Amino acid sequence: MDKLWDGRFDKPTSALLDGFQSSIPFDQRLLRLDIAGSIAHAIMLGEQGVISGEDALAMVEGLRTLLREVETDTLPVDQGAEDVHMFVEAELTRRIGETGKRLHTGRSRNDQVALDMRMYAKECCGTIADRLRALLSLLLGLSREHVNTFMPGYTHLQKAQPVTLAFHFMAYFQMFSRDLTRFMAAYDEADVMPLGSGALAGTTYPLNRDRVAGLLGFSVVTENSLDAVSDRDFLLSFLSAASICMMHLSRFCEELILWSTHEFGLAVMDDGFATGSSMMPQKKNPDACELIRGKTGRVYGDLVALLTVMKGLPLAYNKDMQEDKEAFFDAFDTLSQCLRVFTEMLRTVVFRKDVLKASAALGFTNATDLADYLVGKGLSFRDAHHIAGLLVALCIRENRALSDLSLEEMRETSPVFNDDIYEAISLEACVNRRRLQGGPAPEAVEESIRRGQAWLDTRPERRRLCGDA
Repeated sequence: MDKLWDGRFDKPTSALLDGFQSSIPFDQRLLRLDIAGSIAHAIMLGEQGVISGEDALAMVEGLRTLLREVETDTLPVDQGAEDVHMFVEAELTRRIGETGKRLHTGRSRNDQVALDMRMYAKECCGTIADRLRALLSLLLGLSREHVNTFMPGYTHLQKAQPVTLAFHFMAYFQMFSRDLTRFMAAYDEADVMPLGSGALAGTTYPLNRDRVAGLLGFSVVTENSLDAVSDRDFLLSFLSAASICMMHLSRFCEELILWSTHEFGLAVMDDGFATGSSMMPQKKNPDACELIRGKTGRVYGDLVALLTVMKGLPLAYNKDMQEDKEAFFDAFDTLSQCLRVFTEMLRTVVFRKDVLKASAALGFTNATDLADYLVGKGLSFRDAHHIAGLLVALCIRENRALSDLSLEEMRETSPVFNDDIYEAISLEACVNRRRLQGGPAPEAVEESIRRGQAWLDTRPERRRLCGDA
């Protein structure tokens, strides 16, 4: 196949190089967007008188035919093409003749690929935003269901203080809400139209960049053509947000893995999201959680790969930047799939309320409240902390709980103890007293859920987030 740029060359490129540099096997994913960008460019060229109205109409009709074939999966893609941009132009020219060669007037593959990737990044942000909204809605629903489900809170993976399952879920709601904010910011960063930047220094043709931006659903156009063709920060912002989101998924998965063990016994994975062992008949493995945890490293790798590609590049475009696509595509595919699987898996998990509550009562999770009780009787917190520690040590030696101690035993460490200590260190009291904003008391969690729902309701839905792009 002749190259559309081979006029300067005396011999064809090596077949070895052709195969090495071709991006069509992966960038054909951009085919629909590349054609949409070309339609907008052709319309603008005709309106500006850069090409005749007749030529513009022929190109637009030809491109729309190609677009319909893409959407119906009936367009055969030449795998020998150099890239998706050259394929579209060559295919259009084959169909409508010499007029097709005018399509590239006033643009370069440098600003063309930047346009395609920005449109694709916007769509990816919209898809991930949808998936996050579904997960956030599920977390709010689960939280409403478990406002009074007691469980142990941990630090250092050691039981620390009693909380509720709703409180725990709402911690993840905060994490994933920040993720949604990051992807919306990544959308805004991608929502800048680069076409008209040419190879690096713009063009002498009287293009109407704002018109193209409007046709394609962009908010603004780029300010500097040299930066526009060199910039992949918008992809790095997505990859960074994706890496953080995967980290949050991985943490949640790790807890579900632990909770579903016989040792914890706090949760039961649904059979539809677990697998068995080929050797051990009793096994029920949380493979969905483990795969998500493993795929987190893969997305991290995609971020580091693109950061490394970009770290030493001089302005403007360099062929190295072709390596942006596979890393970005992989990260998007991985995150999108993980969010979908995780949300449906979480929806089916059974949380064992009785075991959660029993576990919260063990491990001296009420020791801090015992110390706070003593502070309320006039002791300094440091002295109260020491006394509580002495009583915990006694219980450990005798395999007892703090509530098992008699009032006389407690008074051996401090005379201020009274009968009200038992109510003060009950599971319900320990949780219910922590009613400050952000705390685990049911009233505080219910208010947090209300605020979370109100916040989520104000986030743009995908159809508004992505416009017509």
